[in-house]
Amino acid sequence: MLTENDLIRYERQILHASFGKKGQEKLKQSHVVVAGLGGLGCTASLYLTCSGVGHITLIDCDRVELSNLNRQVLHYEEDIGEGKPFSVARKLAKFNSSIEVTPVFKKITERNARGFVKGANLVVDAMDNFKTRIILNKACVAEGVPFIHGGIHGLFGEITTIIPGQTPCLACIFHQVPHRKGPLPVFGVTPALIAVLQVTEAIKLLAGFGSLLTGRMLFFNGETMDFTFCNLVKNPDCKVCGTGVV
Repeated sequence: MLTENDLIRYERQILHASFGKKGQEKLKQSHVVVAGLGGLGCTASLYLTCSGVGHITLIDCDRVELSNLNRQVLHYEEDIGEGKPFSVARKLAKFNSSIEVTPVFKKITERNARGFVKGANLVVDAMDNFKTRIILNKACVAEGVPFIHGGIHGLFGEITTIIPGQTPCLACIFHQVPHRKGPLPVFGVTPALIAVLQVTEAIKLLAGFGSLLTGRMLFFNGETMDFTFCNLVKNPDCKVCGTGVV
């Protein structure tokens, strides 16, 4: 049930006709896992908190560094050296004391990934390690948990929503794990934009309204200010979600 404070705090989004009180109640009852607390994860977790998602789990194994601060908006200079989940959780608790925030300072692996996503309503992919993304994608497919992928590079970004059993999974889309050498370029605005789009998808999915980026990838080019789409096709032989499962 929504409290009087909820009705006041979320009044402006409750006014949205296709969302309303029922949508807000669904957000309050939802559990979202944010995997990665860098540029994408900081912004995504902040706006999930703004929207009133009832329980947010924050997972990362890194500590705050000075080089993070051009884009990771919930980490401050005073947080350098602290585990990222604890840094973010502290800010979110001050921003919205009515939600539950669980910080997890661990690396996501093949052995623990399913345990992290089990029982969640949604996972936000905010990671910068593609190998770990594939591991988490596999866990989400196994547990039937929707997975909102976001990726960034410089002024370029991408996003798609994956629903196990209905859409192509991440392994269908990326047949090989991309290899990178050294740190990737990134402006703070790129993860901010992609993360806000991820939260937009999350709100619609959790509350059950609107249309989703399922079976489609949205690409953003910040140099030309172009948004483009491409259709995604499920791979019947996919080793994660298809007949190629081992």
